[in-house]
Amino acid sequence: MHRPTLVRSLRLSGALSVVAFAVAVATAGPAVAHAEVEAEGARALEQNVELTFFAESESSDAGVSKLEVILPKGITPSDITYKEGPAGWKFATTSRGYTVSGPKLAVGEDAEYVVTVRQLPDVKSLVFKTLQSYSDGHVDRWIELEDTGGDGHGHGHPAPRLDLKPAADGATLVSPSPTGKPTTAAPSSDTASGAPTTATATPSAKPAADSTEGDDGMPIAVPLGVGAAVLLLGGGAWWFRSRRSGSA
Repeated sequence: MHRPTLVRSLRLSGALSVVAFAVAVATAGPAVAHAEVEAEGARALEQNVELTFFAESESSDAGVSKLEVILPKGITPSDITYKEGPAGWKFATTSRGYTVSGPKLAVGEDAEYVVTVRQLPDVKSLVFKTLQSYSDGHVDRWIELEDTGGDGHGHGHPAPRLDLKPAADGATLVSPSPTGKPTTAAPSSDTASGAPTTATATPSAKPAADSTEGDDGMPIAVPLGVGAAVLLLGGGAWWFRSRRSGSA
């Protein structure tokens, strides 16, 4: 091959390489966006673990306003505590996970927040499916697993995934929630030793009734006075009839 022909071939190859690189960069833009979860050194069965979530914005004219997370098996909404996030955003639990939402972020601004998990389950990895909502109503669905979805070239919406190290020696699964059963008071020393206990009188909240009152609260002197009056009236009537009969 003559030298001029070789130079032209090299120049053409270089130009084609530049064009191919530019096309790859232009088409790879959407694939760069992603949602992630991080917890450095997280282990299975570890307690009070801080999880940091990132959700990149894919919109060029609307801001992120809400993130809804569907919790994986082994973690319940009551296990999650909100620590920090974008200014003005609030945390709320749902039947299948939780939401973090608030005033829309600036266009192109990524969302980041931190939650604490009471205890991680005894598994190798956790997937946190996430729905990312924008102020214009659009929703990015970061819910695809590694072996599903996408176009085979990294252009999908994989769900945030957290790989866990094996549980530490001696780590156990704690109770998912307090039992709520009433506690039983410990027996006194007398009861424990089998000695009979003597009931002690406790003062009543209401003073004892006065001995001059009956069961209905009426003073006893009242019915006694009424009875005496009846007897006097009856005796007077009998005396008056007897006297009248004697006079006749």
